[in-house]
Amino acid sequence: MAIKTTDLCDDHADELRVLAPIFGDFGGRYGFAGTIQTVKTFEDNSRVRDVLETPGEGRVLVVDGSGSLRCALMGDQLAAKARDNGWAGLLIYGCVRDAADLANLDIGIKAINTHPCRSQPNGEGEVGVVVTLAGATLTPGEWLCADRDGIVIAESALV
Repeated sequence: MAIKTTDLCDDHADELRVLAPIFGDFGGRYGFAGTIQTVKTFEDNSRVRDVLETPGEGRVLVVDGSGSLRCALMGDQLAAKARDNGWAGLLIYGCVRDAADLANLDIGIKAINTHPCRSQPNGEGEVGVVVTLAGATLTPGEWLCADRDGIVIAESALV
């Protein structure tokens, strides 16, 4: 049975933070949940690639791309790598590309929008830092649950 963010909000409202509804669904899986890992970057997906090359172990990668709409931080190749390495899902506070291909991958992907241009990898960015996006602060090790209704964050898994 899939976890529903609506049920979590009904049953655990005091334990949750709800992200602003600014993200669209781009992956082939609409619902996903897991422990958070973070990357903070600006128009450079170097650290995103580095993290996705490691075992995901059912975690969710949250990428704080500062909401940039000038390039994509992820495309089909990185998303396939994430799926193959066991990541449960990806939350990109920025853009993705290869939208038609992403829709066919069995992984959850939420992002602000699409952009056809790739980022310029310069080896910049931070991994495992606290990030603030969409009206909430997210800390590595916290728990994220996402579906078509929204995205919620808790200090620990609620299911």
